[in-house]
Amino acid sequence: MAFFDNILAQGLELLSTIPGSVVGIAALALAVAVVLALHAVVAALLRRALRRRPFVQTLLARSYGPSRLALVIVVIAVLLPAMPFDSRLADVAVRLLGVVFVMLLGWIALIAVDLGAAFYMRGYRVEMPNNVLARKHLTQVRILKRTAATLVVVVTAAAALMNFETVRQYGVSLFASAGAAGLVVGLAARPLFSNLIAGVQLAMTQPIRLGDAVIVENEWGEIEEITSTYVVVRIWDLRRLIVPLTYFIEKPFQNWTRENPDIFGAVMIHADYAVPVDRVRAKLREIVEASPLWDRRVAGLQVTDATDRTIELRALVSARTAGEAFDLRCEVREKLIAFLREVHPEGLPHVRAEIAEKTPEDATAARLADGVA
Repeated sequence: MAFFDNILAQGLELLSTIPGSVVGIAALALAVAVVLALHAVVAALLRRALRRRPFVQTLLARSYGPSRLALVIVVIAVLLPAMPFDSRLADVAVRLLGVVFVMLLGWIALIAVDLGAAFYMRGYRVEMPNNVLARKHLTQVRILKRTAATLVVVVTAAAALMNFETVRQYGVSLFASAGAAGLVVGLAARPLFSNLIAGVQLAMTQPIRLGDAVIVENEWGEIEEITSTYVVVRIWDLRRLIVPLTYFIEKPFQNWTRENPDIFGAVMIHADYAVPVDRVRAKLREIVEASPLWDRRVAGLQVTDATDRTIELRALVSARTAGEAFDLRCEVREKLIAFLREVHPEGLPHVRAEIAEKTPEDATAARLADGVA
């Protein structure tokens, strides 16, 4: 028994010679090792218990690293004040660890938002034709995802800064004050918040969706991208029109694919009064039936106007999309003009002049006038 007491006394004496910082670091390292092992066991149990839930499985896999680091930070922040370290350095370290912990929580929240959006869109095929429903949900998910990500970043940054006393007091006094500084901050933040609110409105009411054919500022194009502050419209000649989100809430615009991509196209042709309308109508039917762009719904021709020199023929055709409708209109216009030029040239616009026959008296008067001249 005395032998063991002697060994214990020597061990305690040896430990008393070790610096306190080394003992603290060793204790923290041991605690971290235990926590990491516990985290691995809990993660394995959760994966096994929730193996039928793919969203949770993917979230656990993608957040495995950040969650381990967050747990380590919590353990160190809890044990650090009890360790034999300088109290001021320990306090600063705890505050810094708190900032890192909040940022890790924000990171995990961003991962959850991204995964939620991806899993929500799994059942929709955006690349399929006539995909109005898929584009509707894709637009909603993208706008709400960006809005949620922006809010997560703002809240994370605010929570991280609130760990420091000076920043917390400044933030409280700034938001509580009703003076000029608060007014300036509010005016400066107005475009940001107005665009965020407009983004939520666009996601809910759906005046536009990704892939919609629109006319904005007298330019025809498709909605290519919707961000948290602006919309990118790809013009037909591949230019990009950048429009703020609030534009689509406050100003009128044309959406050619609001309910479905089917659309009518009108072709206007000016012809002479002698044009055989029935034969032109039959030719229109022949043209669209031979064209793969026609959706076999609407094809008609009417006389819609008449002036003192020409009449106006309107050929109305339909197509599956706005782009096909444009190409079909061009095809119909070219072939109808060629038909009139080759088969019925009398149907093209003419300028008529009436020539009056001269009498002998008029001829004599003209000769006398020429002689005087």
